[in-house]
Amino acid sequence: MALDSTRDVSLSRLAMKAELLDAETERQLAYAWRDQRDEAALHRLITAYMRLAISMAAKFKRYGAPMNDLIQEAGLGLMKAADKFDPDRGVRFSTYAVWWIKASIQDHVMRNWSMVRTGSTSSQKSLFFNMRRVQARLEREAAAQGVSLDRHQLHQMISTEIGVPLADVEMMEGRLSGSDFSLNATQSTEDEGREWIDALEDEGTQAAEHVEHSHDTEQLREWLLTAMAALNERERFIIRERKLRDTPRTLESLGEELKLSKERVRQLEAAAFTKMRKTLEAESAEVQHFL
Repeated sequence: MALDSTRDVSLSRLAMKAELLDAETERQLAYAWRDQRDEAALHRLITAYMRLAISMAAKFKRYGAPMNDLIQEAGLGLMKAADKFDPDRGVRFSTYAVWWIKASIQDHVMRNWSMVRTGSTSSQKSLFFNMRRVQARLEREAAAQGVSLDRHQLHQMISTEIGVPLADVEMMEGRLSGSDFSLNATQSTEDEGREWIDALEDEGTQAAEHVEHSHDTEQLREWLLTAMAALNERERFIIRERKLRDTPRTLESLGEELKLSKERVRQLEAAAFTKMRKTLEAESAEVQHFL
């Protein structure tokens, strides 16, 4: 069934005209789809319960999503339910499908509630769809008892009532109370007001940082050349192969080339580093910061 159809006759009206399945017919259709992948049986099963999907979709209109989108998501949930339904369990398909339909609609609503995702964990989903209702009830009960609740007390009570961490309640409160604003909106009502996007910090490298980095790189290069000059040819070769190559060579491979044991190469490498350190320390105490 095409869920995004633009035919003159609405999908809702077509769904209301669909057949009502008795338990036995429903079970036979479910068997035909599960065991034989009979698409005609699947289509008949889904069509019969589209009225249920549409009815559930209507309950989420208050979240601002277009009804056509809600119906489409409800239909997707219905199809998932049909694909996973096991008629051997003895449960009516409508009872099983309710969970899948609701989950599909809720995921869609949460994905589109804000440009900034509200989150999709079970805790966040429970808060998103229940927090305002629970909060209103708690406030009514407190008012009836003549009790005044501050924000922290209310959040703690919501946390206990819904069974989620207090931090999640506070986070969701902030997200539900906020609104999305365009970064191209002006910061003031003046015609020449600066846009909010102009106030964002540029995360790229600034000119001063670039110059400082270039200077440090050049200084390190000079120190390296000075330190390497204090080594003999074999030591320079080991340091280049072990530390200055994109893919450093192993002690074993160097040992084979130099006709030395792996342990001897390691000793020569350590001795070379000691020479380099002493040379640099003699040049400048500032080098200590970089070693």
